[in-house]
Amino acid sequence: MKLNRINHIAIICSDYTTSKKFYTEVLGLAIIHEAYRKERDSYKLDLKVGESDQIELFSFPNSPKRPSYPEACGLRHISFEVDNIEDTVGYLKNKDIAVEPIRLDEFTNKKFTFLSDPDNLPIEIYEK
Repeated sequence: MKLNRINHIAIICSDYTTSKKFYTEVLGLAIIHEAYRKERDSYKLDLKVGESDQIELFSFPNSPKRPSYPEACGLRHISFEVDNIEDTVGYLKNKDIAVEPIRLDEFTNKKFTFLSDPDNLPIEIYEK
């Protein structure tokens, strides 16, 4: 068996309008397709990341809360690669997004930081 790449990352949000605005207007992800599924009272928004990656943003009524702190069991965080972390942090701060101090990865010597989406999902920004 050989896995070729990650096909997509699925995120369930608590407030579709707020999360859609965050991922499209703040993070700048392009909309591939948006659908409202009446039978499930649910939105599904496909977002383009880079040339071939994708995030699926879902909304479901009354979804249970799940811990999403970096050290909780399960998915730790999602990470986006950027060319210049200082420029990215400055951009995010200008959008009133709280960003942790920039750190240095002790194994790669690359710069990285964290922020949270509207549901406190940890998002890492990692310099190329």
